[in-house]
Amino acid sequence: MQISIMSNIFNVLAPKERKFFPMFESASENLVVSSNILSELVSTNDPIKRKELINLIEDHEHRGDSITHEIMDHLSRTFITPFDREDIHSLTTAMDDIIDFVHGACKRIELYKVDKLTSETVKLAELIQEGCKELDIAIHNLRNLKDRTKIHEACVRINSIENHADDVFNFAIAKLFEEEKDPVYIIKYKEILSALEIATDKCEDAADVIKAILIKNS
Repeated sequence: MQISIMSNIFNVLAPKERKFFPMFESASENLVVSSNILSELVSTNDPIKRKELINLIEDHEHRGDSITHEIMDHLSRTFITPFDREDIHSLTTAMDDIIDFVHGACKRIELYKVDKLTSETVKLAELIQEGCKELDIAIHNLRNLKDRTKIHEACVRINSIENHADDVFNFAIAKLFEEEKDPVYIIKYKEILSALEIATDKCEDAADVIKAILIKNS
């Protein structure tokens, strides 16, 4: 009992490592830039421009990996963290997953030589863009947990965006099977749509971690 009380006192008084917040913010800002590039990519039919944008996405995916490794390395060497170590790990992983699936969708567009992208694909990209912007709002308000309402509202909007993405994805798949006769093309395009939809799932995963952080630190 005494050990537990002393541990709680130590956790309150000990200075908590604040270097995580700039790294989280760098990761979320990288996601916003990447999602903007994605939205531009799916809206152009110019193969040269598309190739340039895919290369840019790849650069940002590498940057995201670097930030993730930096956070994980710092986590392994830090004794007192601003919130639960598991939450830091989960939030970092979710943000890394978002850009991984965005990058995966873009590489499939390139490798499968998909020239024309449907309006549903454009809409999914827009929803990823919206989700990343909301996530960036939530992340930037985590530093001092001052505006909990703003964080919570951003997370709620992310949940709504993910639900919308589910509807768009389901409609797109139904339309694909109904209108497309080439089974190989169906497989290729379904993979692209799936990667984009999963990116919105990962936005929601990140939002769920942030909501858990709010509860634990209330």
